[in-house]
Amino acid sequence: MHRGEKVDDQFKELKDEVSRLSGLLAEHPDIANAGYVEAAYQEYAEVAILMAILDEADVPSPDELGIGSAPYLLGLADVVGELRRFALTELKEGKVEKADHHLDKMEDIFTALMRFDYPDAILPIRRKQDIVRSLLEKTRGEVAVATSTRRLHVKLEEAMKKG
Repeated sequence: MHRGEKVDDQFKELKDEVSRLSGLLAEHPDIANAGYVEAAYQEYAEVAILMAILDEADVPSPDELGIGSAPYLLGLADVVGELRRFALTELKEGKVEKADHHLDKMEDIFTALMRFDYPDAILPIRRKQDIVRSLLEKTRGEVAVATSTRRLHVKLEEAMKKG
């Protein structure tokens, strides 16, 4: 996705594998609730949500993905870091509006994540919220600097044309 390639076929395979895994684990909740399975579901959620955002489609729900709320929320939090990468790439290419669009999505996710307050023993969301807040503030600053720089550049060009 970061190279601008379509990954629909790979995502379909991933979705099929997750469905197959969920089916196999239906009778083994001890394994299904193990950390490594939850981590896999979290990565799956991250990919699915990021793809939806980049395609400007509706973000899938945990039910639509066939996973629980905990890996979904943690995957959602991780999407912010990926959106930051996209925003920085856009800034490097001088596409400030596109970077600002990614920043808006990051802010939407942050707002949604801040609605959740669970003890870390139940869901380690607080650490993710802190990371998202930090990434959001950094990206907001970088987009603001790029926007101001672009405006200054435009004003300088206008002044040079007049002079």
